[in-house]
Amino acid sequence: MKNEPNKAAPSAQSLERIRLDALTLLQGRQELEIAHRGEIYRLRMTRNGKLILTK
Repeated sequence: MKNEPNKAAPSAQSLERIRLDALTLLQGRQELEIAHRGEIYRLRMTRNGKLILTK
C-alpha cells in the first residue's frame, strides 16, 4: 500500500457557504460566462427572472 501524505483538514471557514446575489453577479446584464476547470458555462436570467446555467 502506498503511503499518502497527510492531508490537512479543511478549516471551518472554508466549509462555510458563500451567498452571492444573482443581480450583483449579472451586473445589470441578462447573461454572464463562468470559467470552471477549462470549461465555459453561461448563467442566464430569463424574462421571468429565473436562472439557467448551461455548458
